Amino acid sequence: MAKEYAVGWGTLALINAGLAQTKNQSGLLWFFLSLLLGPIATFMIVVLVKKDEH
Repeated sequence: MAKEYAVGWGTLALINAGLAQTKNQSGLLWFFLSLLLGPIATFMIVVLVKKDEH
């Protein structure tokens, strides 16, 4: 059970890194934040992070 949980959490972190990059944010930073925060980081990326137009 713990192995599946870790795989899912890691997959979510990769998805969040890609999502952050679509908003011109650091994928690596959000990857590590996602490992710590999980679904909360997803919420933060989707709702709170604005797309940077650089």
